Amino acid sequence: MEQLVDGFKKSWRLIIDSYKNDIFGLRSGRVNSGLVEDILAESYGSKMPLKQLATITSDSAHSLVIQPWDKSSIPAIEKAVQDAQLGVNPSNDGNIIRLNFPPLTEEKRQVMIKLLGQKTEEHKIRFRQSRDDVKKKFQQDFLSKDSDEDLKFKFQDLLQKEVDAFNAEVDGLKEKKEKEILNV
Repeated sequence: MEQLVDGFKKSWRLIIDSYKNDIFGLRSGRVNSGLVEDILAESYGSKMPLKQLATITSDSAHSLVIQPWDKSSIPAIEKAVQDAQLGVNPSNDGNIIRLNFPPLTEEKRQVMIKLLGQKTEEHKIRFRQSRDDVKKKFQQDFLSKDSDEDLKFKFQDLLQKEVDAFNAEVDGLKEKKEKEILNV
């Protein structure tokens, strides 16, 4: 039974990691590399994420600098950023690509908050599905017609502790990201 709960804990840790990656890419008051690092650019005959083609750094609160390792990939990176429709035009000086993002308006901040809520709910749904799968597996593997009620309650307690830990972590991450988005 503990192995089942441990497996569940590992699965929800993966959901948390996925959630962190998703919300890292949301624009807040300060730009970060997560906004562009997963954009795919054509390079060496295949599409690769920018994080594999260049160093991406934050130059200021509203600008990013993309410094490709291979200067011949600059046009492809520039095209990929334009195609991503980020609302910025890349500026290329031959060595680096600079992206200057306009400050977020109050309206855009509210859109980002709504998007954060959607992403949070998507991950909570994935978590609930995982929890339900574990409950079904427990019922199939451990409960029989004349099963021990103590075992059932012990499992429910262990599972509830994991559910509470997941919810606390997701709520903390969401709250932190909301503060970042609303911070002017």
